[in-house]
Amino acid sequence: MKFIHLTDTHVVGTGLLYGQDPAKRLSCAVASINAEHGDADFVIVTGDMTHWGDADAYARFATEIAKLKIPIHLMVGNHDDTPSLMHTFPDLPRDENGFVQQAIDTAHGRFLLLDTKAPKGHAGAYCEARRDWLARQLELPGPVYLFMHHPPFEVGIKAMDAIMMRDAEAFHDVIAPHKHSILNLFFGHVHRAIWGTWRGISYSCMRGLNHQVALDLDTPAEQIGGNFEPPAYGVVLLQDDQVTVHLHDFADKSHSFPL
Repeated sequence: MKFIHLTDTHVVGTGLLYGQDPAKRLSCAVASINAEHGDADFVIVTGDMTHWGDADAYARFATEIAKLKIPIHLMVGNHDDTPSLMHTFPDLPRDENGFVQQAIDTAHGRFLLLDTKAPKGHAGAYCEARRDWLARQLELPGPVYLFMHHPPFEVGIKAMDAIMMRDAEAFHDVIAPHKHSILNLFFGHVHRAIWGTWRGISYSCMRGLNHQVALDLDTPAEQIGGNFEPPAYGVVLLQDDQVTVHLHDFADKSHSFPL
């Protein structure tokens, strides 16, 4: 099975963001996915579809993402606005409490797409109601892949660690009895390619499309550095006993040659 992990598109309705046009970056990513990975089962966008959460930005995002030739599943991030999102995508699945989270059953296991958006601010949250939903999903048999916007742990970049998911311990209490079933945790938010393990669970994070967070492990949390490292998306290959995550620098124009 193959699927695409896309994150942090940060589309704006008009104008530029940090001197770049996020919608054009998204358009290039969509064209690349269609041309190179049209056999993928679907695309999952792990939040921050827009930068300001306004209706014009969601309309522009919708125009570009509709060009994908494979199905897409959307999630919310701290830059998203749920009411505006639902106005543009009224059929987007939500749980019984209105949170934008869902379970997707596949031949390789259950994909659990979580809503880590807090009512205010940029840090993530995962309240008791959401944890109850997750606990019920984890009771079902079979392998599980978790998707969220905010990581529930520090990554070493102080500004991003200050806005990680706040309910990390309560979240871990829910998933701890099911670690044997959780094969990978996918997230965005940090705008960097990161891989590792957290308390025995493997994880992966992808770069954003418009701008990246600089790899600066020394600057205080009050400051955050950005740069224009190349945009990328993840190409994920699943087998019964393996998860492989490729980072695809789709905008790379360097010459290919036989080695």
